[in-house]
Amino acid sequence: MTGQAIREILIVGGGTAGWMAAAGLSRVLPQECRIRLVESEEIGTVGVGEASIPSIRLFNEALGIDEDDFLRHTQGSFKLGIEFVDWGGLGQAYFHGFGTIGQDLGAAAFHHYWLKLHQLGEAGDLADYAITSAAPRRNKFMRARRDMPGSPMADLAHAFHFDAGLYARYLRRFCEARGVLRTEGRVQHARLRAADGFIESVVLASGEVVEADLFIDCSGFRGLLIEGALHTGFDDWSHWLPCDRALAVPGAPAGPLLPYTRCTAGRAGWRWRIPLQHRIGHGHVYSSKYLSDDEAAAELLAGLDGEALAEPRLLRFVTGKRRKVWNRNCVAMGLAAGFMEPLESTSIHLVQSAIARLAALFPTRDFRQADTDEFNRQTDFEYERIRDFLILHYHQTARTDSPFWNFCRTMDVPETLLRKIELFKGQGRIFRENSEMFSEASWFQVMHGQGLRARGYHPLADAHAIDAVRAHLQQVRAVIARCVDLMPTHEEYVAAMCRAA
Repeated sequence: MTGQAIREILIVGGGTAGWMAAAGLSRVLPQECRIRLVESEEIGTVGVGEASIPSIRLFNEALGIDEDDFLRHTQGSFKLGIEFVDWGGLGQAYFHGFGTIGQDLGAAAFHHYWLKLHQLGEAGDLADYAITSAAPRRNKFMRARRDMPGSPMADLAHAFHFDAGLYARYLRRFCEARGVLRTEGRVQHARLRAADGFIESVVLASGEVVEADLFIDCSGFRGLLIEGALHTGFDDWSHWLPCDRALAVPGAPAGPLLPYTRCTAGRAGWRWRIPLQHRIGHGHVYSSKYLSDDEAAAELLAGLDGEALAEPRLLRFVTGKRRKVWNRNCVAMGLAAGFMEPLESTSIHLVQSAIARLAALFPTRDFRQADTDEFNRQTDFEYERIRDFLILHYHQTARTDSPFWNFCRTMDVPETLLRKIELFKGQGRIFRENSEMFSEASWFQVMHGQGLRARGYHPLADAHAIDAVRAHLQQVRAVIARCVDLMPTHEEYVAAMCRAA
């Protein structure tokens, strides 16, 4: 290690974000770099981020975590995608499955051939052509079969539902075994260096002063360091994503253990349903401008399919992000960095990507501005593209049944999203920019599911005769149906592989 190497890292705040940061950094940094995490059991964590996307598997694998062991300890289940109910219009539903759709034919992507038949009135339901949509509709699940290349069974991309509090505890044990020091305590304030405004230390309620070279702010919405000490500023996106409240309540298990999240749109927001082994996580995200807290709680409880196991817990938030997620010698992660509602289960992914980005641009104690700027540039791009994807769900709708939906349907949207919409309206073109998180298949499923219609399709889809296109789609649909027939139910698979004690 050089004389300028980072030797002390202090993580302020635990929860999922704090312990993920500790786990990820302890895995890649040399032992000479000491990691300390300060958290207070007096301060509760939000703990509603119980649904994930497939990228979390890469994080767990990088830590060397066994997937079945992780699921047993977190009461977890599998997730193949999200069902959206009443979003494009009342009485309508569609599925956003992970992974790919169909199988490409020639130079054009599969969805262009599907569009060609759809515009002739001949295509089946889009969900029939993606195994991660067809399987969950029949409550089926199994892991991908990598020994079957070319088969839909190889395309089973999955994520998880899990108890976020139990995941944090699981990672804490992992971290402490690797030498991470946990301190029980409440951070009162930070001290800044007079010369450059960098954070020098934090002062705990006990009076202890803790110094570090690099500070990771995982203190939640407060942003104790990134905002409280450094006054970084916040970009408010609530004019595009107007929901500012969430109610969360655990429910008793009811019905089969479903391998997907359900998001049901209401009159001023939406409700989530996340199935775990021991309970179902329910929540209601809504706009306080259009719905009171009492009305929102009544709608949430009325929509449960099992007994409520606690009183609903209220969370207040503002959608947006810090103007700089890395400022001086402080990097914010989790809710301290920004918040976008859990509509597409991106919260844990954003923590994971921040850890990976910090590892890739890990500083020395001279903190070169070029590294910080690149981190922030990449972070801004990621947040903004996720923001646009979420806005699409609200804006692209035919709903006219409430003032909330009338506002969302007619609001101006970011230019970056408008370009994607206009491009799609022509020949159904979708382009994934750089390393943006959501794939072309994801954009297509949501665009079409929300009621956005392309006037045509890619001209290269006409390189194949219409009968060949019909035969190709029929084969894809039939093969997927046969694969789903052979799969066990989700409940059977969990019982066999990772049932919790």
